[in-house]
Amino acid sequence: MKRFTPPEQWQVSSLKSGAFEHLRTLFNIDKQTDWPCPDWFAPYLKAINANNLPIRFEDDATIDFGERYYEQVIFETGIVPTRTKNWHDLFGGFIWCLFPKTKALINQRHVEEIAQHGLKQRTKHRNALTLFDECGVVLAISESKWQALLTEHQWKTAFVTHRDEWGKTIKPFMFGHANYEMMTKPYIGLTGKALFVCVPDEIFCKDLVTQYQYLDQLLYEKIKIEHCLADNKQLSPLPLLGVPGWHDANVNESFYDNTDYFRAKRRIRK
Repeated sequence: MKRFTPPEQWQVSSLKSGAFEHLRTLFNIDKQTDWPCPDWFAPYLKAINANNLPIRFEDDATIDFGERYYEQVIFETGIVPTRTKNWHDLFGGFIWCLFPKTKALINQRHVEEIAQHGLKQRTKHRNALTLFDECGVVLAISESKWQALLTEHQWKTAFVTHRDEWGKTIKPFMFGHANYEMMTKPYIGLTGKALFVCVPDEIFCKDLVTQYQYLDQLLYEKIKIEHCLADNKQLSPLPLLGVPGWHDANVNESFYDNTDYFRAKRRIRK
């Protein structure tokens, strides 16, 4: 399988799909003529880490890591090492702006796990945190049928039959910054990990900023109190190009006929 490589140059055309609609709306990212520098995020950042230090982004080439791991640097200093002209780190910055409480909690959990188990032994909790951080999609749902349909891989029913309900009783919010990076050059096979979050119907009528604030608090509680990322069992595969509005080709029902991508649920024989 060919290794994914994002566009090497800054190009707004990579951000035109519906998957980037929230970033265009909240950050006007499509108006940028060149790579944003790390301190570009400052007006949007309201994140405080678990050490009560304000989060800020700095060029990772200027940071002395010493013997510290990436997550430890963030926890001990509030500085997020950020590579310039890098899609992955750029999208990571957006997630810190949109989910500040959840990102700070994930950072804290990594540091606690490292302190207890060291860097060589990755626990199920750290694996789940990393998977969600890189590939997570928060699916806000007000009807339980969505979780049943999508976890059972009833793709056509969810994406075609009930297509007009997207945005009304279900709405996707990207969390994984690796998802965003790969959506700059989408390919068949691109799959995220869905985490279902139950919300009241009225949340879909709120403005986008309010929706993110609400979800950030909800996610924080689900991870901290409900331990939803104790392992990856609550994360479900989600073919990202199938999400209505996220890929132009999926307006045609035949797009979902590709069973190599929209795979049936694998049944475990007892």
